[in-house]
Amino acid sequence: MASHPSQTLITNASIVMEDSVLTDGEILLEGDQISWIGLRGSHPELTESFAGTRIDAKQGWIVPGFIDIHVHGGYGHDFMDATKECLDGITRFHSQHGTTSMLATTVTASHEAIVNVLSAVSDYTSQEMPYAQLIGVHLEGPFISHKWPGAQNPAFIVPPQKQWLQEWSEQYPGLIKMLTLAPETEGAYELIQWLKSNGVVAAAGHTDASYDIVEEAVEHGLSHAVHTFNAMTGLHHRKPGTVGAVLTDDRISAEIIADGFHVHPAGIKLLTRAKVNHNLMLITDAMSAAGLGNGQYSLGGLPVTVKDGVATLTEGNSLAGSTLTMISAFRFVIDKVGLTVPEASVLASGNPARMLGMYDTIGSIAAGKQADVLLLTPELEIGGMWIKGKQTV
Repeated sequence: MASHPSQTLITNASIVMEDSVLTDGEILLEGDQISWIGLRGSHPELTESFAGTRIDAKQGWIVPGFIDIHVHGGYGHDFMDATKECLDGITRFHSQHGTTSMLATTVTASHEAIVNVLSAVSDYTSQEMPYAQLIGVHLEGPFISHKWPGAQNPAFIVPPQKQWLQEWSEQYPGLIKMLTLAPETEGAYELIQWLKSNGVVAAAGHTDASYDIVEEAVEHGLSHAVHTFNAMTGLHHRKPGTVGAVLTDDRISAEIIADGFHVHPAGIKLLTRAKVNHNLMLITDAMSAAGLGNGQYSLGGLPVTVKDGVATLTEGNSLAGSTLTMISAFRFVIDKVGLTVPEASVLASGNPARMLGMYDTIGSIAAGKQADVLLLTPELEIGGMWIKGKQTV
């Protein structure tokens, strides 16, 4: 085999693949793809004379890079800033913590502010991206409930505007991957139906919807729920609410913020037991404070206070996103919820890729897929990371 500078061989690892774990394995990255996976030493041409980069995983784990479908910012930057500097800053920060792909997530804001984000992300993704790849936009709002704004600015909440989505989709085809709305609002069912028919994931969030309303919304095409348990009607044995629908309807995929602040570990454990058919995923919901520590910040124009890792609105004390990273969420569900590394990998990588219809390219370790690969030590520290075959950590 002719060696090439873009070849990387990672050996002596437990490789988490789509349906199994290959122990004492090795993986060859060639260009921007995974070209081969097998038992250590079993490739007839990968001899000691191999001239590419050889890395000893020291019996660590190889898992697919994490895919964060709900993230607002990090390291002092917010996607609403809509500048190349902020997009570089956010993707650089999260690429140091295991994320290889992400959806640029907006907040409830003015029409103009949302358009600015779409324009900035469209320009950014038209060129080679140096860090975590932006694979689309998640519009969180502004079509949400006034009763459950959370940390969203209520001044910009409006009823569903299908015309906005039609215009945005024409101007930025394929860019909007997901939209979060309150399904009980007037016009929501019509918009949900349009979203489904145009390949955009319709998600319930910041909603006062009853169980029956959510079920009706699913019939129209709703298929996802953002930050489950947070900013939605809770579970009661006579009024199951939005949470009851999410827990019991396999047609609804679900997100969870696994930081121990947003949801008790028992609540996460309940969700993992209810959502077993490739429809639960880890998110960060990270805001600009992620990576920076205690202090005063802003989210959607609202003042936020971060203390001991918890972000809350300075006025009202509502949780305001998180300071979470994907590697921390990954470790949390292993350490506190009891998932295995392969199970956590499905939540962090496989399921979001499936939901976005991108599983043939990203989300798992398989020959021919994009070389988005994470090397973890046996203690689950990040030992190396490759995005499209280029080492970033």
